[in-house]
Amino acid sequence: MRKLLIALSTVLLALGLAACSADKKEPGTAESLKKVKIVLDWAPNTNHTGIYVAKEKGYFKKHGLDVDIILPGEAGADQLVASGKSEFGVSYQESITQARIQGVPLVSVAAVIQHNTSGFASPKAKNITSPKDFEGKTYGGWGSPVEKAVLSLLMKQENADVDKVKIVNMGDSDFFTAVKRDIDFAWIYYAWTGIEAELRNEPINMVYLTDHSEKLDYYTPVIATNEKMIKNDPETVEAFVAAVSEGYQFAIKNPSESADILLKAVPDLDSELVKKSQEWLAPKYQDDAKRWGEQKLEIWENYSQWMFENGLLEKELEAEKAFTNEFLPE
Repeated sequence: MRKLLIALSTVLLALGLAACSADKKEPGTAESLKKVKIVLDWAPNTNHTGIYVAKEKGYFKKHGLDVDIILPGEAGADQLVASGKSEFGVSYQESITQARIQGVPLVSVAAVIQHNTSGFASPKAKNITSPKDFEGKTYGGWGSPVEKAVLSLLMKQENADVDKVKIVNMGDSDFFTAVKRDIDFAWIYYAWTGIEAELRNEPINMVYLTDHSEKLDYYTPVIATNEKMIKNDPETVEAFVAAVSEGYQFAIKNPSESADILLKAVPDLDSELVKKSQEWLAPKYQDDAKRWGEQKLEIWENYSQWMFENGLLEKELEAEKAFTNEFLPE
């Protein structure tokens, strides 16, 4: 009888230890990972590669996160992040600036690309090689007051008149279709539409914003969160930024493999476009910054001051509150 009690006690002890062990969540297991979301600004493209790399390579998991990458839908990324429906989002310096002026507490925690790679593109046959050539032409935009202000800034420097540009809203129309049918030039990111033009053998002229004004060398895109997230859960913000930083550093060093990772996650993308775009963009993620994601106060101040002077903001931005470098890895 004594032996039976000892045996039974041993079994019960073993079962108890097993139960305790089951209650403890091992680091790195699915149960222990914190679930968070990042909402993209647009359809997946090479601006987002580092995020997909961080997921595929396990960098998020290493930092204790289970991350869902979601598309914005009708509610934009800024709106979802501001409302707390997504912890992180892909945004732009311009939209964060406007949001903060309106009392929406968005904060940029990393610059995806160090310098503005956008500009005004047109088919080479239209011979638009400088802002002066915008006169008498039709510009296809998306209906933002910023567009006319930027056109005006560039054109004034060459004694050209922005009122001689016909501005139409082309919405989500395809650039290549629109310039053949409705417009003469549009605002594009060279890393995507410019590379596509190369692949289509449809030569374009580019008037880059940064070639004409330092004030237009703003951060686009950026990774954003909100002030509440930073205040209440800084550990998660730090973990997320660390993982994403690893993702972009990998993309910088391994553009071909990174392109494959993006294509694996989003197989509907044009593989040739993704690969060539990734090769073009890889050195531009960090560029001349000391580390990927670094942001400068003067960049935020210069652009917001320009926006204010051009009547695009109701008041001046407290630029130091709109971004932070504190979560970037050393």
